[in-house]
Amino acid sequence: MSEKKHYWVGFDLGGTKMLAVVYDAKFCKVGSKRVKTKGNEGMEAGLERMTQAIAGALDEAGVARKDLGGIGAGCPGPLELDKGVILHAPNLGWDNVPVKKTLEKAFGCPAVIANDVDAGTYGEYRFGAGKGARCVLGVFPGTGLGGACIYEGKIFRGRTGSCMEIGHFPVDPLGPVAAPGQWGSLESMTSRLAIAAQAAQAVYRGQAPALQALGGTSIDKIKSGALAKSIAAGDQVVEEIVRHAARILGTTVAGVVNLLAPDVLVLGGGLVEALSDIYVDEVRKTIKRKALKAYADALTIAPAELGDDAGVMGAAALAADAASK
Repeated sequence: MSEKKHYWVGFDLGGTKMLAVVYDAKFCKVGSKRVKTKGNEGMEAGLERMTQAIAGALDEAGVARKDLGGIGAGCPGPLELDKGVILHAPNLGWDNVPVKKTLEKAFGCPAVIANDVDAGTYGEYRFGAGKGARCVLGVFPGTGLGGACIYEGKIFRGRTGSCMEIGHFPVDPLGPVAAPGQWGSLESMTSRLAIAAQAAQAVYRGQAPALQALGGTSIDKIKSGALAKSIAAGDQVVEEIVRHAARILGTTVAGVVNLLAPDVLVLGGGLVEALSDIYVDEVRKTIKRKALKAYADALTIAPAELGDDAGVMGAAALAADAASK
């Protein structure tokens, strides 16, 4: 690699946004560009918007393409990691998306892709709440529920794609439907979307007057911030819904703790950011009760520190790692 190539791009293809950030050799941010995703745009238009976002970040940073060492992209959905292909992005309606090939052609540098939760957890391992740990387990409840594990500095993955799909753990066969034939998954019972659905029912029953004023029974308006404001205003039933979801998640994660004996559990995502005290406290207490004592005592449970920067920093670091091999 040329000594001139001291810059790395991290890219996050989120559910509602695209974020591109340029970092220098010390992973200090020097430029960024954020654009909204469009659920109805086709794959080619989406790839064009990705390249535009990265080009915009480079322009803001004043970095020429020839000085790029590599690009890392955090992507949702099942991935073919070595080929750099998104197999399916359900929120965007994309299939078989050649991200790696497209970015390498557009910018003339190596590109790698990773699952977005893997990238976020790797970012926390390198620069945030899990820095320097031997084994970091990341759990990110949001609209869905994602998980990842960094084990001795490497992302725990399958042969061709990512793994640690903790949101699809079966929890209760009598629980809500998650997909045809799949009932009671962890995601269907503990995600922000699941919590919002239960909170909407509480509003309908007249049990959450503060939330009624904030979003009514419309699930798409019951975001994490609205839940936090509702609880702060005294909606006790909403607080209990959140705590109950956190206890269910903590029970399942306790089983993972018994399998992996991680030294750090990082909890991230919008739900944790908005309700950190309640959510993290409930997960911590549940794991302490449910996991083997030796493993629970050795475990640090912490909210993510990097926010939206976790995914892009992790992706950029993965690009730098790949280039150094």
